Formats: sequence, structure tokens, C-alpha cells
Amino acid sequence: MGRHGEAMGEVDGRPVYVPYALPGEVVEADISGSHALLRDIVTPSPERIDPFCPHFTRCGGCQIQQWQSETYRLWKRGLVATALKNQGIAAEVEPLIDAQGEGRRRATLHVKRTTEGVIAGFNAARSHDIHPLDHCPILVPALAPAFEIARRIGALIGDCDVAFTASETGLDVDVTTKRKPTPALAALVETERLGRLSVNREPLVTRIAPEVSAGTASVRLPAGSFLQATRAGEATLAMLVIENIGKAKYVADLFCGVGVFALRLAGKTRVFAADSDRAAIAALTEATRKASGLKPVEAKARDLFREPLVARELKDFDAVVFDPPRVGAEAQARQLAKSTVKAVIAVSCDPASFARDARLLIEGGYRLTRVTPVDQFAFTAHVEVVALFQRAAK
Repeated sequence: MGRHGEAMGEVDGRPVYVPYALPGEVVEADISGSHALLRDIVTPSPERIDPFCPHFTRCGGCQIQQWQSETYRLWKRGLVATALKNQGIAAEVEPLIDAQGEGRRRATLHVKRTTEGVIAGFNAARSHDIHPLDHCPILVPALAPAFEIARRIGALIGDCDVAFTASETGLDVDVTTKRKPTPALAALVETERLGRLSVNREPLVTRIAPEVSAGTASVRLPAGSFLQATRAGEATLAMLVIENIGKAKYVADLFCGVGVFALRLAGKTRVFAADSDRAAIAALTEATRKASGLKPVEAKARDLFREPLVARELKDFDAVVFDPPRVGAEAQARQLAKSTVKAVIAVSCDPASFARDARLLIEGGYRLTRVTPVDQFAFTAHVEVVALFQRAAK
């Protein structure tokens, strides 16, 4: 199974990737370059199971529903091990933690007007066309009305993307469109009982401010802000981060977003938090001010890609946590490699960029002592990882 969730075969000595096939199967497929379109399964794998969603193979949201759990979990754990091996790093990877929970609390639906009416859904498999949906079984129950709401928005303003977040206080909806908002669009907040409706990340109407809890604190979400895909995923990642910092008394949380790690860490240690998203930093600062029983939290807006914390700025921290976007944190990892920080905890959503940053830290004198994969994007090829690096004694 390839790293994108496509079974890999060979034709004339070159690899061919077949979506929805499984290792060991004999299939008939139409080959085009390095990919193939599955036509028929001649000899199925004993590991093949029935997918739970009737839209599987037509909707592009999930790549793997047809593989039994045990083998799927080993493959996903192997994605992290392989990425490390490709960087020349030998490390024991812990068993995969299932963090799907009750489902994903975020979804972006594509909406289009057609001659037959307004449709809403995800991209079709290997296509930019929209596969219409009325329901998605991997979403939390609170997002069940999302498809109908998206169609109503499309009927008012035409083609658009509609991002939904199921916050703890209600649905947060952000519409990406080139059209100007209308009074009828604003009225949907009341008729659909939405928490907030934004257009191009600018709040239009707020009925109830969307909030999520982080430890003992509550964070008011900025429009369009990043949030982990599942509540279980966020809680699992945070648990691992807290375990790995040990008895650190001063921790830096870099690429902190709205502070879902920082606010939990502040329950036991002093925290410095930084992120380039000014709205997220403002939300974290407000949450810190309103919460009680926390250690001091200092939050600053800073572009850590262009202006990473350098070694002299890092010298006072006992531990550093970094959780960058998919591209990783190469510039920050280079500075950490020059630092004297005792423990570095890396959180990543991309095994390849994680492994690259891990190599930089190891070359700087760190030991990779723990690697834990986390699966909050179940049924896809995406996997999270939390890793502990400890400064080797001189």
C-alpha cells in the first residue's frame, strides 16, 4: 500500500498505483501512466471488508474503508516509520492511537448551482467535480444539517465554499465567495440557529460566539481559525504533549494557534506561546485573562517561518513544543538544534516534514526517545505524530 492510500503494483518494471485496491489482490484496471482505474477485483484480499459509506469510491473524502482495522493500523503506523527511515533515522514507533472519537467537527463543503438545482458536497474521487451529498458518516452529529444549510446558502449567493465548525456553543459557518452578502444570507443565522455566520472570514452575524474548551479555559474562536479535526484528536495530542514535557517549569508553545496546548500546559507550568495568526493570539490572550488557576501565559504574534526563535531566545525554556502546518518547521528546527533546551516535543500532521525536522534536531545533538502516531483522520492516508527529543548529555 502506497503512502497515499493506493495499492501499488508493477507493470513492465514500473510502479502503478490503483485506488481502492488492496495488497495481494488480483485486479483488472485501466492503466494511465503511473495510475490505474479499478474495473474489477478478480481475487479479493482476505483483509477486504465492506465499506460503511455508500458513497465510497465516488466521493473523494475517504481513501480507505475497505481494509480491515488491524492491517490498516499497522500500515498507518508504518507511514511514520518509513518517513523516519528515509531520513536515516532508526526509532521505535509506538502503536497507532485511534482518535477519531465521535467524528470530525470540521468540514468544508463545495457548493454549485446547476441546471437541476443547487448541490453541495466534497470533491469527487480524483476530480474537481462536486460529488453531491446529504449526509457524511464520518462527521459529528452536530454537522448533520450542514449539507442542507450549504445548499440554502448557494441558492442565495451562488457558487461558494462553506466551512463548518461544530463548536461547543453552536455551528460556526464561514462562506468563501466573490459575491457580496445579502440580508437574506444574514437571516439564516436565526432561521438555522447558527452560532455565527462569516463571509470571507469576516463575521457577518453572531448569535452565540463559537467557543471550545481547552483544559479549564474556554477559547472564543476567530472566524476561519484552525482547529484540530476531532475533539478526541486534540485531547490525545495535548495529553501526549503534557506527558512528554515532564516536570518542565517554563515551556514555549510554537505555532500555538488559539492555544489548545498552551492553555492545558498552563495548568502546570509557565508558558510562552507564539503564532503568526494575530486573531488566534488575541483569542488565546482573552481566554487566558478569563480563566482562573493558570500559570502565567505570554502570547505573541510572530512569523516563525521568517523569524524563528533563535538559540539565545530559547535558553530560558525547559521544553519547547512546536506544531507547524504541513510544511513543517525547518527554520525553527535549525535554531532548536543550536539551543540548550532539554526537551523538544514535535507535533506534526505530515510524516515527511516531521522526519526532515527530526534529522535536523538529531544532527544538533538531540536523541529521539519517543514517537507516537495518532489517527484522527481515519479512513484517509493522513496521520499525526507526537515525538519527544531530549538533549544528549555532553
